[in-house]
Amino acid sequence: MQRGGRKGYAFYRIVIADVRAPRDGRFTEKIGTYNPNTNPATVDLDFDRALYWVEVGAQPTDTVRNILKREGVYLMKHLRGGVKKGAFDEAAAQAKFEAWKADKVKGLEQIRENDAKSKKDAYAKNLDAEKKVNEAIAKKVAEKKAAAAAEKAAAEAAEAAPEAEAPAEA
Repeated sequence: MQRGGRKGYAFYRIVIADVRAPRDGRFTEKIGTYNPNTNPATVDLDFDRALYWVEVGAQPTDTVRNILKREGVYLMKHLRGGVKKGAFDEAAAQAKFEAWKADKVKGLEQIRENDAKSKKDAYAKNLDAEKKVNEAIAKKVAEKKAAAAAEKAAAEAAEAAPEAEAPAEA
């Protein structure tokens, strides 16, 4: 993998390089990209070239190996080995791979749906909590205004009462 991107925002190129080459040095071929900053991590891979290099004996790093497994490169290598040994034909291997890929896509969609639902539920929960807080504040403000209005009315009544009593005594 070749690191790219800016500080704090890594972005990697998946490359085929000689083991003696430095991390970001010379490479033979670029076969894809890996962006760990998205959720889930985004992988753009040239599947056929990755499969070719794995079949000819390229030794990936641990991270790249995990990426290739997740993308199905190692499964396809295994299925092609079965075809070469005569365990099943190419069509059966392709059918197995397509079934695996469809199941994987279904699982990823389920994860995305659950994530979106949890975000929506959290938003609704926060909105309800904020509404309760706002209602409590509005209630306190209303009570304060009512108390101030009652105090003002009492003060006006107290001022009016002595004025009304003063002319009666005279």
